[in-house]
Amino acid sequence: MALLETQGLTAFYGDFQALFGVDITLDAGETVAIIGANGAGKSTLMRSMSGMIANAAGQVRFEEREIGALPAPDVMALGIAMVPEGRKLFPSLSVEENLLIGRYGRATAGAWSLQTVYDLFPVLKERRNSPGTALSGGQQQMVAIGRALMSNPKVLLCDEISLGLAPVIIRDIYAAFPKIRAEGASIVIVEQDIGQALKVADRLYCMMEGRVTLSGTPASVGRDEIHAAYFGAHTA
Repeated sequence: MALLETQGLTAFYGDFQALFGVDITLDAGETVAIIGANGAGKSTLMRSMSGMIANAAGQVRFEEREIGALPAPDVMALGIAMVPEGRKLFPSLSVEENLLIGRYGRATAGAWSLQTVYDLFPVLKERRNSPGTALSGGQQQMVAIGRALMSNPKVLLCDEISLGLAPVIIRDIYAAFPKIRAEGASIVIVEQDIGQALKVADRLYCMMEGRVTLSGTPASVGRDEIHAAYFGAHTA
């Protein structure tokens, strides 16, 4: 039984159709990577799964419950947390205040608290009284991840978390994922860096122009297949 899945998922921005019959699954304990070029539909998929875009109820299912038509606060309350592209921190709040916002709307005990987030990202404890947006890009990304973890999610959705960051910072952030998964969260990562995605994923989906063009495990799909699916020489 899939923990989270989409079935024939379509999504629109007004009259523009961004997703065309997308089927993906996430099992409990898995890390799934969604790869593809800009405009492939990756972020729209994440927004649909998190409730930021309304869909037909049955097109998104979580723990066998139809959630496609639920608004984002209700989806988060069920246990799906989003780390949005661009981090979206509150500039008027400190690092610690930004983290605490993650607890609102989901009164569920679990592994994640201020202390365990600070243990995961020690630099945040040092900067806890600084404005959230006064930090470096990598530190802001740590705050965004920590904020999502504060809700003790069952599913963590991470949208383009490496975008614009230096390779050494990306390595530091990705080094946190084994600990996050060990504490019980299943993870979906949207990533343009194919190499990084292959290192952490149990399975991957490649998207192009709103459709899944390839799926499999990192061991079962070759670089040539991924390249073809990524750039358009392959169709599902």
